[in-house]
Amino acid sequence: MAIGKISYLASAIFTAVVVSQAAYATEGGGSNYPMGAEGPLVGALPPPGFYTLFYGEHYSADTLKDNNGNTVPVNFKISADVLAPRFVWVTGNTFLGGQVAHAILIPLVNLDVNVNGRDQTKMGIGDLDVTAVVLGYHHSDQLHSALGLDFFVPTGAYDKNALANIGRNYWTIQPVYAVSYINPAGWNMDVKLMYDFNLKNNATDYKSGQELHFDYAIGYGFNNNWVAGVGGYAYKQITTDVQNGMNVPDNSGQAFAIGPSIKYDNGKGFFITAKYQEEMDVRNRPKGKAFWIKASVPF
Repeated sequence: MAIGKISYLASAIFTAVVVSQAAYATEGGGSNYPMGAEGPLVGALPPPGFYTLFYGEHYSADTLKDNNGNTVPVNFKISADVLAPRFVWVTGNTFLGGQVAHAILIPLVNLDVNVNGRDQTKMGIGDLDVTAVVLGYHHSDQLHSALGLDFFVPTGAYDKNALANIGRNYWTIQPVYAVSYINPAGWNMDVKLMYDFNLKNNATDYKSGQELHFDYAIGYGFNNNWVAGVGGYAYKQITTDVQNGMNVPDNSGQAFAIGPSIKYDNGKGFFITAKYQEEMDVRNRPKGKAFWIKASVPF
């Protein structure tokens, strides 16, 4: 990796996050989706009604990896705390044989970045995640799936000259497929697969590449409302970034994360999940760790 490339990553890697994940290639090393956010029950829509999901995360990193996976010699630390309520409406309607649902997520972000002694903290509302539609399918009592389409809206504060930003200043269109296999007294598996089409940031004339990623969870149910196992995410940038009409070389990101996970479900619409994730096999992004809590509250 050239010195110019190192310098670019060291300064730009922190210029954007939505939900604490300021850790990817693409512009500023960031991504609109918070990798690793989902897990158990992600593919299973509940009965019709209104629900609130609460996502809480603490993310931190102090190691930056280059295109070969080597540590970049730069002094930095990043820390982010997030509370993100997601309001979900599962309608009583069906379309193409599936339940119809809609949702919106509002991330509240506290981001602190320190690079070579320079420090900046930003607080506020990040970019909204609007779920235009979800179609939920129940293939059996155990197997469930969902198709959806999300839009990430550039509502968060953004300054191209800032060290830390809680908005990314561009739209992302994200088709989603999720599947869950649920067994209260046996193995459980969940996957949420996503593909991101990023539009251009007009303030910087930068168009981030397309991204393929999935969140996953594998656990065992103990027939007492508890499921314990592991979870995380896998991420790979598929196409090259473009700035000022030219490709940005050696900048495609990748990562894998895994860690323990535990879930409690009362069987009446309330559940809570806690998990810890360590990132590994990282390219062109910081290598960090995250602690997540997710809870579902029915109305």
